[in-house]
Amino acid sequence: MKFIAFLLAAPVAAVAQVTTVTPTNPAAAVHTPANTTLWDMVLAGGWAMIPLGILSIITMMLVLTYLFTLRRGNIVSAHFMNTADVLLKKRDYLGLLAVSSRHSEAIARVVQRTMDFVTKNPNTDLKIVQEIAETEGATQAASLQHRIIYLADIGMLSPMIGLLGTVLGIIKSFGVLASKATAESSRNTLLAGGVSEALVATATGLILGITAMAFYSLFRGRVQSLISDLEIASTHVLGLLALNFNPRKRDRDREQSRVAVDDDF
Repeated sequence: MKFIAFLLAAPVAAVAQVTTVTPTNPAAAVHTPANTTLWDMVLAGGWAMIPLGILSIITMMLVLTYLFTLRRGNIVSAHFMNTADVLLKKRDYLGLLAVSSRHSEAIARVVQRTMDFVTKNPNTDLKIVQEIAETEGATQAASLQHRIIYLADIGMLSPMIGLLGTVLGIIKSFGVLASKATAESSRNTLLAGGVSEALVATATGLILGITAMAFYSLFRGRVQSLISDLEIASTHVLGLLALNFNPRKRDRDREQSRVAVDDDF
């Protein structure tokens, strides 16, 4: 729980600045910021702070993971592209298949699926090969987009959890007021204190949600750029493959076309 309090330090500190009030009687002195610790503010948020703390941990882990994995070298690397160029020009499809299986880049997965189909079906048509490559490329692009969608989910879920905690906290505050016969001034103090504590959950959920959505927007732009790089690399590979794919079959088709033209004349 103390680790969760640490992760929620910034949101709760911001809430503490917003909820600063001057007490009108000594009984309310315990609610002043000077006597309220960070842990007390976390506890004031109620049960909603537990799932919000867990979501904070997940958000931090996702952000760190995406910072290190969403890079161009993990999608398209210059070393792999240079190797693919050489092997495609030599029509060494088995060698390119072996090289692709040892690389983890997204373009390597596209080339591996394509070369696996080509080596197993050497007499296939080039259009079918292109469809295989485009399908695998679309799969890799969708995987990149789905990877960051978790941040958007957290960004939408966190404010709702905070709002639910606030609503239940306010209900609890009114229940306490209804069950105790107190003076009017004390009732106002208890109500103000209960509502202030209940709003801690909403403020924390909003801050977490805004943070998650901000990082989602950042990584979404990066993913779109990486998908463009993947499409360019895939087109380059398909272009080289078209120039060097099945030359015997291509020459035979050209000869048949030439004979057909001569017969027409």
